[in-house]
Amino acid sequence: MKVSEAMDEEIVTVDENAPVAEAAAKMSEKGKGCVIVLRQCRPIGMVTERDVTYKVVAKGLNPRKVKVGEVMSTPLIEVDPDADLVTAAKIMEKHKIRRLAVVRKGILYGVISALDIARNLEGYVESEVRKILKYAFFMA
Repeated sequence: MKVSEAMDEEIVTVDENAPVAEAAAKMSEKGKGCVIVLRQCRPIGMVTERDVTYKVVAKGLNPRKVKVGEVMSTPLIEVDPDADLVTAAKIMEKHKIRRLAVVRKGILYGVISALDIARNLEGYVESEVRKILKYAFFMA
């Protein structure tokens, strides 16, 4: 299964100079766990709920004064929309992250999370097992 089939196409973005409070409000409003940070309309980083909690709130910083560019994870870790889910999972494992930006040639297509992969791989594995069993028992 391709990343493009499992990703979340509803993308929340914010400019790198926006305050963290704005990013958090957008995440809350849309029910998302991250925002993609843009510079001149190009994706350059990501801010997650964890970033807000650990890098701002836990340190007693004012989220209205701290800019997302100061706390974002960068460089943005990306995966191509045509990559398969296993490839995306391997990238996440390598970088020890839970979300990837889905990007091709600088164009942002969506975000895929570890949960998206888990949900979709389960169905994919079941489907492949059924195909194998069908072949083994009815085609042999």
